Amino acid sequence: MAKQIWKAGNMVYPLPAVMVSCQRPGEKANIVTVAWTGTICTNPAMLYISVRPERHSYQIIRDTGEFVVNLTTKQLAGVTDICGVRSGREMDKFRELHLTEEPSEYVQAPCIAQSPVNIECRVEQVLELGSHHMFVAKVLAVHVDEAYIDKKGKFHLNDTGLMAYSHGEYRELGGLLGTFGYSVKKKSKKDERQRRKK
Repeated sequence: MAKQIWKAGNMVYPLPAVMVSCQRPGEKANIVTVAWTGTICTNPAMLYISVRPERHSYQIIRDTGEFVVNLTTKQLAGVTDICGVRSGREMDKFRELHLTEEPSEYVQAPCIAQSPVNIECRVEQVLELGSHHMFVAKVLAVHVDEAYIDKKGKFHLNDTGLMAYSHGEYRELGGLLGTFGYSVKKKSKKDERQRRKK
């Protein structure tokens, strides 16, 4: 298989496209779309977002030291894109995009009610790395939509219609390929019988 060598760049895709809400006390809340985000640590629960310093939300997050990561779905694709290309200096995104502010438990910034998962975060460290500065944050609370919790208390995140960002495109996530550890899991007698029937 022939391959070309390109100059150094980021090609780690797909990534979650999240809407990050933030707010200074006494001011309207704002939303910025971020794809440079991910998990840092399980215990304590930590994540990061990387934001360009020229973005309107950057200084709000820098000043307050807090934000909310709101997961996005295919139903939220349009507003997710608008929040990434329009500045909060020009528009009230919650009002104009008909998004609902929901109070957070521990931070000033509101959750987006239409999002199936909201993650409240407090900034622990800011790494000024270049084009983007990384906000390393501790997770304070997670809000999940009860519509996706079954009678046994299991949360079905993958039924929410999550979307991802891949090389300039928003993509709906596809079907199940396996579960964690499936490649080394011992096959049951039932699985073996089904395999032989094929």
